[in-house]
Amino acid sequence: MAIAENTYADPSALLKLYLNEPGSLPMARWRTTARGSLAVTHHGRVELANGISLAAHRGFLDADAYSAALAALDDDFRLGRYAQVDLLWRATLRRAGELSRAFSRELGTRTLDVIHVASALELKLPVFLTFDARQRNLARAVGLKNPAPGL
Repeated sequence: MAIAENTYADPSALLKLYLNEPGSLPMARWRTTARGSLAVTHHGRVELANGISLAAHRGFLDADAYSAALAALDDDFRLGRYAQVDLLWRATLRRAGELSRAFSRELGTRTLDVIHVASALELKLPVFLTFDARQRNLARAVGLKNPAPGL
């Protein structure tokens, strides 16, 4: 059985719960079996809301679907499916810088990918859920487990 409390989910993976994208069905199945609250940083919450907004801007969501997706996101926080967590940003960015120097040349990870992996490490969450191959490779390189993409 999956446990949400030990998992850091990249916001792009969580976005699959609000948008119809490749990976949405396995992500929804995983979330129904993952017990407890998923930790989401303030930065992650902004990424989720912005991702929904960008989908509407790009014409993937009409006005009703856009409102419903944002309401579902807010409900997930209100109902405790997500737990808003704080990070020490100075420590997280320091760690992200170290990860960038150690791995980005080889793996080609982007800045936000590195920041999310550093966030998982700082929060001491041993499972990192992502559908992004480069980010998954970085997570594995630093010892995090990753159940995606097939979950």
